[in-house]
Amino acid sequence: MTILDTIRTRRTIKAFKPDPIPEQELNTWLEAASYAPNHRMNEPWELLLIGPETRAALNHKTDFGGAPLLIGVLSKPADNAMARDENIMAVSCYIQNFMLAAHEAGAGVFWSSLGASALGRKVLGVPEEHDVVAILAVGYPLEVPAAKPRTMVEDKITTLP
Repeated sequence: MTILDTIRTRRTIKAFKPDPIPEQELNTWLEAASYAPNHRMNEPWELLLIGPETRAALNHKTDFGGAPLLIGVLSKPADNAMARDENIMAVSCYIQNFMLAAHEAGAGVFWSSLGASALGRKVLGVPEEHDVVAILAVGYPLEVPAAKPRTMVEDKITTLP
């Protein structure tokens, strides 16, 4: 699969098989994700592997589609607002790399923002100075949804003088 095929065929997965993700494969995806661009090479991502008790306390409306693995993805603190934004952008790039690596290997991911809620932060035990960028539900897809239409790129371009 080419990188363009990987990008174009990745989908948000909402229902997962119960099959576990092998630890070595997970570590490969996490390591590959670390090649994301990040300002001053500060690697601002921090990961939480979410166990069954924490998962139950999160009380997600679909239990994360039955995914066998949940990962909380945090952005570490920064000294100022611009650095905080740069950290969150880098963490988002990390997550995208992770999703593409997982997809290329036949797995899928659902990106939930539940961790950023007051309940999510409390359940995850996230310090105030950290940002919760995602809870990733990871597993092998039970079903893969069809692609949704995209806006033509030409409609998104503005040429400045």
